[in-house]
Amino acid sequence: MPYETVNGSPERASRVGHTNAALRALADKASFYVPAEEVGDIQWLIPKIQRAGTFPSPSAGTQLASAIAIDGSRITERVRDGLPSVVYGYAQAAAAYVDLGAMEFQKAARFVDPVAIEQAVNTALVSLDLPVAGAYSRPGIGISTSWRENLSRIFRSKKVEVNRLNQSLLDLLFLLHGEPGKPAVAVPVNCPSSECNAKDVAIPFRGGSCPSCKEPLYPTDVLRIHEEVTEEGTNESALGRLMSVLELLVLVGLTSLLWQQSRNELLCSTVFIVDGPLAMYGPPAKLRGRAQEYFQAMASTTPGHGPYICGLEKTGAMVDYARQLARHDVLQPGDLLVCDQEVVKVITNTDNPAAYGKETYWGRKFVYRAKDGRIVVPTVMPERGAAYDAGGGQPGPAGYPTLPAILDVIDRTGSSMYQDGIIPVAVAHGKAAFPIGVGTDVLRLVAEHKLGLGNASTSNP
Repeated sequence: MPYETVNGSPERASRVGHTNAALRALADKASFYVPAEEVGDIQWLIPKIQRAGTFPSPSAGTQLASAIAIDGSRITERVRDGLPSVVYGYAQAAAAYVDLGAMEFQKAARFVDPVAIEQAVNTALVSLDLPVAGAYSRPGIGISTSWRENLSRIFRSKKVEVNRLNQSLLDLLFLLHGEPGKPAVAVPVNCPSSECNAKDVAIPFRGGSCPSCKEPLYPTDVLRIHEEVTEEGTNESALGRLMSVLELLVLVGLTSLLWQQSRNELLCSTVFIVDGPLAMYGPPAKLRGRAQEYFQAMASTTPGHGPYICGLEKTGAMVDYARQLARHDVLQPGDLLVCDQEVVKVITNTDNPAAYGKETYWGRKFVYRAKDGRIVVPTVMPERGAAYDAGGGQPGPAGYPTLPAILDVIDRTGSSMYQDGIIPVAVAHGKAAFPIGVGTDVLRLVAEHKLGLGNASTSNP
C-alpha cells in the first residue's frame, strides 16, 4: 500500500523516461497482432477505392459557405485536501462558426489580416459542473441518485444561447425525442429502482413517478448515465458520456435554429462538424436512433441535400490503418475508401463485422485522403435508413448525397495546427480545451464553493 501525500492522494514514483522505455521493451517482447502494421497484399482493397475525379464535387457556385464545428472536453479534480475520494467534474461543449469564404480570401492574400480572420470566426460555449464522486446533492442518498438529481437540475437550468437560440438542455432533449419543430411531450424512462422492473414509463417535462413503486422519475433518466456511476472511483467514464450528450444537444439546437430561421439559405450552405464520430456509446446509446430519425426528418423537409452533418475522427484503429495506406501510396490525394464489411472486418479484426456500429453509429465511416495529403475519417449520415445494420448497412457512397460537399470543405480548410486537422475543428477545440494547470485550479475553486468546502479546507491544517 502506498503512503499518502499531504493532500491525501497516494504517493507515486516520479514519472521519468524509463517507465515508457520499460513498457515499450515489454511490448516489443510480447506477441500480438495489429492490423495497421500488417497491410500486406492490398489487391482486394483496390476496387473499394473511389479514385480522385470519379465522384462528383460541387461547383464553385454550389460550395458550402460556412462551417459550424462542435467539440467538447471534460475534467475531474480531487478538490478536498485529506479526502481524495471527493471528486468534482466539469464538462463543456464549444461551437465555432467559420466563414469559409473569408478564410479562403485570406488564404489567397499575400499577407494574412488577423482582424479579418478574427471576424470570420465566432464561438459559443455551454458548460456544466457537478460532484461526480465522494460528494452528494443531499444527505441520505447514493451516488446514482445524486447524479440523477444533479442532471435534472442542470438540464433545466443550463441553456444553449446563440443569437436567437435560447433553449435549455432539457428543451433540446425533448426536441431530439420529437421531430423538427415539434418536441416530444414525454420521454421513455426505465425505473432506476433495483426492485422495480417498470420500463419505458412516459415522463413529461415536469417529471413524474414510477406507476409501480412510486420512485421519483426525471426526464433526464432517459439518458441512463446513472447506470454507469459507481460509489468508488472518479466516474470519469460517466462524465464522458454526459459530455457526448452535451455535444449532441448543441448540434440539435444549432441545426434546428437554422432549420426554423433559414432552411432555404443558411442551412443549405452550412456544414456541421462534430469532433469525433456520429455515434453514442454506453448507456445513452439509444440516442443514436433518436439522432438518426431526427436529422433524417430534418433532411426530408430541407431543400436540396441539407443538413450537411459529419463527424471527424482524429484517432482510432481506422485512422491508423488509413495512415498506413497513405504511407504506402495505396491512397492517393483525392481518393475515397469505401469501408464495407470486408474493410471493417480487416481493420477491427472482428469475426462479426455485421454487428459493427449498428447499436452506436448514426453515420457511416469513410476514409478520405485530402488533396493536400491529409488523412481524414469522416462519419456521414445517410439520406435515409441506417448506416450500419445486421445486413451490412449502407457502405456508400450512394445514399450519402451530402458527402461530396463535405469532402470539398475538408479540402478547403486544411490546418497545420494539428496532424490531419481542419480549421473549424481546430477553432472549436481551442475554445473547448482546458488550459493546463489553470483549468484544474479554477475547477477546484468552483467545487469548493459549490460543495461548501471553502471554510472547511482553510480550517484544517
